[in-house]
Amino acid sequence: MINSDAFSYINLLDRSLDASSKRETIISNNLANVDTPGYKRKDIDFEKELQHAILHSGHTSIDRAVKETTYSKVRDRLYYDHAGYSYRLDENNVDVDTENVELASEEIRYQTLAKAASNEIKDFSVVAKGQ
Repeated sequence: MINSDAFSYINLLDRSLDASSKRETIISNNLANVDTPGYKRKDIDFEKELQHAILHSGHTSIDRAVKETTYSKVRDRLYYDHAGYSYRLDENNVDVDTENVELASEEIRYQTLAKAASNEIKDFSVVAKGQ
């Protein structure tokens, strides 16, 4: 991470990209275990944790909240989704269709975050060149 006020949004995007990549890996792991008896679907909820950190930062300005949030402390908490629920006889609760939709959604999120980060860096490059 870059330690400067000017890079607050880039730091946010960097941490979000890491969490999105991790979620893609977890979803892929769920798909790989679709036939494993007793396997329980896993997921992370980085967005909820990030939203909580920003909303409870004590700042009324989103810019100030983004600047003051310590993203290394925002955890992408792993959890078992419906760990006690399974509609299958082998007690595996992975649904291939749901996982594929989640994976496609996460890939779009990652691409969007990467484009936003690229645009932020491009804006800094333009400013640094004085153009």
